[in-house]
Amino acid sequence: MCHYTSRVAALALVAGALACSDRPPGTAPDAPPGEPGILAEAARPELLARSLALALGDPAFRAHVKGELDRSSFREHKVSFQRFLAAGTGSGSGGGVLATMARRSGLATADLARAADRAIPLEMYLPVPEHRRIWTGDANVLVATAVADHDPPVAFDVQGNRQLLDPEHPPSTPVIAVVPVETDFSTKPSPLIACLEYCGGGGGGGVSPPPPSPGLYMTKAHFVDDFEGWLKGSPEFEVHILGQKGQTDSLTDYQCAGEKQPSPYYFDQNDLDWSGSVMLFSKAQLDAYNAAHPGQNVRVFVVEDDDTACEIKANRDIIGNLLKAVDDANKALSAGNDSSSTIRKDYKRANAFQKLWAALAAFFNTNDELVGNAVEDAVVGASYPGYNWIVKGEGNVTNGWIKLEMK
Repeated sequence: MCHYTSRVAALALVAGALACSDRPPGTAPDAPPGEPGILAEAARPELLARSLALALGDPAFRAHVKGELDRSSFREHKVSFQRFLAAGTGSGSGGGVLATMARRSGLATADLARAADRAIPLEMYLPVPEHRRIWTGDANVLVATAVADHDPPVAFDVQGNRQLLDPEHPPSTPVIAVVPVETDFSTKPSPLIACLEYCGGGGGGGVSPPPPSPGLYMTKAHFVDDFEGWLKGSPEFEVHILGQKGQTDSLTDYQCAGEKQPSPYYFDQNDLDWSGSVMLFSKAQLDAYNAAHPGQNVRVFVVEDDDTACEIKANRDIIGNLLKAVDDANKALSAGNDSSSTIRKDYKRANAFQKLWAALAAFFNTNDELVGNAVEDAVVGASYPGYNWIVKGEGNVTNGWIKLEMK
């Protein structure tokens, strides 16, 4: 009984430290039946972040963490946090990662393990490129967490002191993020993708690429914002082709181009500007769509994905209002279609029937950032050199511009 009471008391002390200032939004799972309510606190990423920060007070543990991050071949050197806890050994005196974190936090290893098991899947990395460059593994480091994008990050130093960070601007002190997983750790990163990101180089020499398959392509993109809080790292832009679902008044998602997609739909934009060539919809797909949906057209829709890759998820009212505002402001010419002739290939503006936007809202229900619906520049009445379609977001604001072409 005394041993059990001391464990709960230790957790209560940690919870008291976490509760000393206002929390950012986010909820934790309920404690399992029969467990003290204080153990629900252990399920929050905040407790795990504080335990990691306290463990980083150990120089050997810091060296271990630095090595694991440097060795990661995933984008931005991300590491699965739960796997890191389970596999870590050689992290200093007294055992593995979990044991070191528990000891430095004054918790029982079993309690910390239970907290990690009950927490949402998490990933660990330094999200700010400059922080990855300057952190040498020293004690001048913070550990921060936030559940939702743009929540104020809750951060801890190696003494366990808690502070709230600016959600829009990172501090000068390097920050290790412990945040909900966006990475698929079940697949090994492509060596080519890893090299393009970490080697800073281009493709090989001397071999000409095959000619592109016929279809609608995007070759340039610029967005006015990354639509991603700094704690969540680089943005995950996706381009979706939306069209009529069956013969109904609803829209559905026909194709997605993004970083998790195979070629020719692979597209990875990590900055405000991108150039290259990514297929958005093949000629065969477009022909089949037109045959099945005569008189209907497709929308090019851009999302910054914060959830499941290539599944658009957003509040139903927000998406409905966005499409209505864009359609109303642009006389419903907010879709497009293949306008190629025997002389030239072209993708031009077309009517997006207004009745479709209302039905679309039904399949959006969580929280991706909706960058906007592409509208041809001639319809908008604005142009940007080298681009031909304008991305219009909520309230018909301009969130970017892209170049679309049929090949």
